[in-house]
Amino acid sequence: MEIPEKVTCVDCGRLAYQLTIEPEFGFSIGDWVAYRCSGCGDRWDLEIGENTDESRDTKDQ
Repeated sequence: MEIPEKVTCVDCGRLAYQLTIEPEFGFSIGDWVAYRCSGCGDRWDLEIGENTDESRDTKDQ
């Protein structure tokens, strides 16, 4: 499962970069991944869920 190396910080809008090193056999649903914001310095611990393109709301598209 591919995990983004960077996400957008919800506090300041700058990029947060992945801190967690990928396990030998890759990430799995339920794993936690830590990110650190390059702007405000906040740490974000995000749980890997089952987000797929099919499950996203497409009403506004």
